[in-house]
Amino acid sequence: MKKINFIIAFSFVALIALAATSWTPTTGSVIFHIKNAGITVDGKFSGIAAAIKFDENDLENSSIYASVKATTVNTGIGKRDEHLRKEEYFHVDKYPKIEMRSTSFTKTAKGFNGQFDVTIKGKTKNISVPFTFDNQGSTGKFKGNLKLDRLDFEVGESGFVLGDDVKIDISLSVKK
Repeated sequence: MKKINFIIAFSFVALIALAATSWTPTTGSVIFHIKNAGITVDGKFSGIAAAIKFDENDLENSSIYASVKATTVNTGIGKRDEHLRKEEYFHVDKYPKIEMRSTSFTKTAKGFNGQFDVTIKGKTKNISVPFTFDNQGSTGKFKGNLKLDRLDFEVGESGFVLGDDVKIDISLSVKK
């Protein structure tokens, strides 16, 4: 009898662990927008890595971890990108990754909202990220956006030329 109870308990735990579907990233983009001298500057990061367990019907057991390589910052102007990699901004020698890790998810009228711990330059802040997930069975696509204050992460200094608010658009195609 004890053996049967153990097998039932083990099977139940195994089913819970497998409840959220694992997704593997295929392609993606991280694009940012910031005001510089009154003009919006767009840039991007490459090298997205992610570990995703997401089930729209089991948000409690879902999780997303994603990172990009800070060294890949690209605004289309090489000299500016080199400057952004230095200690004053991203300090890529010491902090090579920008990371985000989910802490919770909720359903919304337009999709989902995730609470994410975002880490830049060793500073972590919890940020709300509205997103959608288009589940096509064996493939899917996450799209989300967030806004953050670069000064919360000590990226640059306060000033009149460079805006503090950064808007970020994230798109990630996945497969099972």
